[in-house]
Amino acid sequence: MFSQVYPDLNGDYFQQFLDWLSQQLGSDYAILQIDQAPAHISGAINCPENIIPLFQPSHSPELNPIERLWQFLKKSLKNELFSSIQNLRVGVARRRHRIQQLFEQLTFEQVISVSSYNFILEALFYAASH
Repeated sequence: MFSQVYPDLNGDYFQQFLDWLSQQLGSDYAILQIDQAPAHISGAINCPENIIPLFQPSHSPELNPIERLWQFLKKSLKNELFSSIQNLRVGVARRRHRIQQLFEQLTFEQVISVSSYNFILEALFYAASH
């Protein structure tokens, strides 16, 4: 399981993530399911050889496993009220820290159970067997 936190979603940060992920993989390969966000399809993106992009159809967040993971993480972040703009700003900083903590506490088994879709797993097993 790999995760990185960036202040924004843009092509430069996505390229940094791809390069970092490629280094973490070493000689292994990864199929990376990617939505059609502008940062992901920028012409400046150079996908490393050991990362195989799998683009999901446009406007189909239900196919993206990370969406289910976000729903899982949001359960512990909801129902927080702020009495002022300043408290909201402080709250946002706390939430960023809390999200990082939640990611760090996730186990491999939790990620698999929350984000696995049978049709994706079946397709990957099929592809690996041929």
